[in-house]
Amino acid sequence: MTAASPVLPASPLPEERKVLLSRVVEGLDAASLWWLSGYAAGLAQGHAAPPSLALVQGGAQAERADEQRLTVLYGSQTGNARRAAERLAGEAEAAGLRVRLQRADTYPTRELASERLLYVVISTQGEGDPPDDAIGLVEFLQGRRAPKLPELKFAVLGLGDSSYADFCGIARRIDARLAELGGQRLQPVAEADLDIDSVAAPWREQVLRDAREHLAVVPGAGAKITPLRGPAPAAFDHAHPFAAEVLANQIVSGREFKGPAYRRHGEASKRVRHLELSLAGSGLHYEPGDALGFRHRNPEALWAPLLDVLKLDGHADVTQGAETLPLSEWLAGHRELTKLSRPFLAAHAERSGAVELQALLAPTQTAGLATLLGDHQVIDVLRRWPADWDHDGLLAALRPLTPRLYSIASSRKRVGDEVHLTVDELEYQAHGHRHVGSASAFLAALGEGDTTDVYVEPNERFRVPADDARDILMIGPGTGVAPFRGFVQERAERGARGRNWLFFGARHFNRDFLYQAEWQQALARGELHELDLAFSRDQAEKIYVQHRLRQRGREVYAWLRDGAHLYVCGAIAMGKDVHAALIDIVAEHGSVDAEAAGQFLIELQKEGRYSRDVY
Repeated sequence: MTAASPVLPASPLPEERKVLLSRVVEGLDAASLWWLSGYAAGLAQGHAAPPSLALVQGGAQAERADEQRLTVLYGSQTGNARRAAERLAGEAEAAGLRVRLQRADTYPTRELASERLLYVVISTQGEGDPPDDAIGLVEFLQGRRAPKLPELKFAVLGLGDSSYADFCGIARRIDARLAELGGQRLQPVAEADLDIDSVAAPWREQVLRDAREHLAVVPGAGAKITPLRGPAPAAFDHAHPFAAEVLANQIVSGREFKGPAYRRHGEASKRVRHLELSLAGSGLHYEPGDALGFRHRNPEALWAPLLDVLKLDGHADVTQGAETLPLSEWLAGHRELTKLSRPFLAAHAERSGAVELQALLAPTQTAGLATLLGDHQVIDVLRRWPADWDHDGLLAALRPLTPRLYSIASSRKRVGDEVHLTVDELEYQAHGHRHVGSASAFLAALGEGDTTDVYVEPNERFRVPADDARDILMIGPGTGVAPFRGFVQERAERGARGRNWLFFGARHFNRDFLYQAEWQQALARGELHELDLAFSRDQAEKIYVQHRLRQRGREVYAWLRDGAHLYVCGAIAMGKDVHAALIDIVAEHGSVDAEAAGQFLIELQKEGRYSRDVY
């Protein structure tokens, strides 16, 4: 699943051409590489480029610019939008339509003016932000260079999470902007929650009907097209997870050391766990930067209080669709209980008659709603605004339980058929009661020898450079450091010549310096070349990773100017603070204004040299 091999195999290319080819493919994802392979195959057939060659995803033969085509454009953070776009493009191709599948950051924006049929599939990151691979496209659409589009017909599918106030916000803004530029909207913007297919499937059927009305079906297209596909998919994926055995589950955070007299320690403020799982026999492969998906269950601490508050019988059999299960099993294994959604709040407001809750759902109260969504679980809403719920109504209102993704903290080159994770075990007091996380509590309870259902979620935009001579800067406070453990392992095992610089931050040195011994060993062995630390609560003034970045701004800018790759992993708010610090650094040390500094970072993202994995 690597974006490109670091070493070219034996070939008839002269050495200088090999170097150029390595630069061309660096940072490309699988879709772009398959497109490139088809383009090269076309050139080989005629020993020269046909004058109007334009290959499409899936290996369709060259099409002329004046021939009709559907462009499916996607922006994806965790892979859901990519999968939805691939499915749409595949079904359109199977129907005999010419189709091009393009990731947003590889789309030539100059071609937008000539598009006639465009379908956009895009996820929303946090509160209405675009995914990283669509930032450049959104900037272009919102800017003065965006063309008028009087001949464009379009439709937009948004993927989001209704536990955020600005649900599918970026999809709505793209839809509105395309219409503002003169495009004709074929279908209203579709907004899919975590149960994606309930919205995506009917939308896909409708837009495919629209496409068949507006495009000519190519006779025998299915037989003529030679699909350029990657290796056969693994037997296990997000729909069919693998039962991985737990090899180790240990706490890697510590307790604050109070004093030497009696070796006194305080209570641990939080627990961070290191998990090691076996993938032996699965056929699953991953690269550092990918995520591991989990099919988990809600712990009893989440669903038992809910039954108690609502006075419902957990043993009562309830039928949803074609399945009948006890209510407690529905809540434990099939319903989301930690993340609120706007539809559930609306249903509860109606049942409870709570004026305060109804007011928070008003369109003008986005800030208040965002606060509620951010610090309340389902049980908190039920306690705060009492209401009567029946079994069927409750299950219909709650969202389905969806898998969780955790950044992989290892390299297969070092650990073999294992995968390692760094998990923050969520437990806290709020609203007068103890709260736990759903997936983190599930993982914390796993013991050695237990099994849990997992799958690999590729993140092709978050990869170590294909060129081992490149330097990398890694910014990962807290458990955001997880993928960088894998990065450093990978680069060491590959013998990479480029330097590795890590910025790590946490609250306390004594409690929260994750993998401290490993980083010190990596420094001693020359696998890690720079390590900057920010422990925010160990002094009166709070110090975060963005402060350390600014302190080392001159060197940071020099690394970026000289071709280094930059990676950020962790909370969305941290990512925004780091981005602001980077703009200041580029502006100061590059002697440009803030707008030019921001454009510099956008160009780095387009080049695949600035990658973020924020959540």
